Amino acid sequence: MKVAVIGSGGREHAIVKKLKESAGVNQLYCLPGNGGIAADAICVDINAMDVDGVKMFCFTEQIDYVVVAPDDPLAIGMVDVLEAAGISCFGPSKAAAQIEASKVFSKQLMTKYGIPTAKFADFSSVEAAMAYISTENRYPVVIKADGLALGKGVLICEDEASARQALLDMLEGEKFGKSGRQVVVEEFLTGPEVTVLAFCDGKTVVPMISSMDHKRAMDGDLGLNTGGMGVIAPNPFYTKFIAAQCMKEIFLPTMQAMETEGCPFRGCLYFGLMLTPDGPKVIEYNCRFGDPETQAVLPLLEGDLLEIFMACTKGTLAADMVDFSGKSAACVVIASGGYPEQYEKGYEINGLNQVSSATVYMAGAAQKNGALVSSGGRVLGVTAVADTLAAALEQAYIGVKRIHFTNMFYRSDIGRSALEG
Repeated sequence: MKVAVIGSGGREHAIVKKLKESAGVNQLYCLPGNGGIAADAICVDINAMDVDGVKMFCFTEQIDYVVVAPDDPLAIGMVDVLEAAGISCFGPSKAAAQIEASKVFSKQLMTKYGIPTAKFADFSSVEAAMAYISTENRYPVVIKADGLALGKGVLICEDEASARQALLDMLEGEKFGKSGRQVVVEEFLTGPEVTVLAFCDGKTVVPMISSMDHKRAMDGDLGLNTGGMGVIAPNPFYTKFIAAQCMKEIFLPTMQAMETEGCPFRGCLYFGLMLTPDGPKVIEYNCRFGDPETQAVLPLLEGDLLEIFMACTKGTLAADMVDFSGKSAACVVIASGGYPEQYEKGYEINGLNQVSSATVYMAGAAQKNGALVSSGGRVLGVTAVADTLAAALEQAYIGVKRIHFTNMFYRSDIGRSALEG
């Protein structure tokens, strides 16, 4: 089969590498891909949001199957357009992608169907939101832009002044454009965070191995929220008991709710969970593979990824198609200095050929004059797999220390909280 993966980051590189192992894949494309992904797939310079361009390419090249990986093209209905044109896809419809594209939709869904989540209210007015916050009088408070905001639309506010400023920035300052014209105000939950990605075919949900993301830019969970500075899998806080509880109270009810609402979910559903003193609760849903969670989870997958994808599309998914090794994985992200705010690009990346202890996924890399250079905020994801988490982390950091480019930085404490229990 000819398979095309839509997207250009580390997540897409991990999907591409795993698809290369599938016996059914004959030719692999990535649109637009990046300079590093080009080593594993034919990269075609078509923007991931160019629905018509992707459709035309699929017709021209006679693509058999498309994996739509990022949230933005899913939210605008790329899967709907391609499937209407007779092209099979992995990914949810536009209606189902609302589960990530609209925080208001997802929170109202959870309330309607009794799926445990943080107490919330939604607003389009600063004063109405502040009145609610004053009445609740509990800090910190979480304020979320309703729509997609590149992972930056969630603010944790410690006091009234910061809450008001966040609301002004979103609702009146249009900090996140249309995405921030409505906001969700949410209670602040405490407890270990867990991510569970799940394969879904509209009715059946098969969870993947759990993971733990590290969002803050600096060691000790300090600094600004980023798209993710590293991840480990499995998450040691996610026990078999909790997994069973989540399946019963969260995963299956979510699938049933989406089907009842007329938008059955097919693709990868991301469950962002908090293990609170009152039990597991949903922090957020994503309508696709997480980044960088994918770079730690897929290397542990022992099933055939293309077969699993196609079963999700056809509605024939079964639990015995999905199996994971008993090993651990650790991914350390190397970023450009200044990320997630202002950063410079175009620095030559050295030492990649010296990395033997880990796999390097290319997130923000480009080819320039025959060399690989940095082209984004998150540049590389260095992933190692080993029998224990401690060994995986050690091997990942050995790999990280072989790599050099100007102004690079990374967290040195990925997975430490899991090791310390």
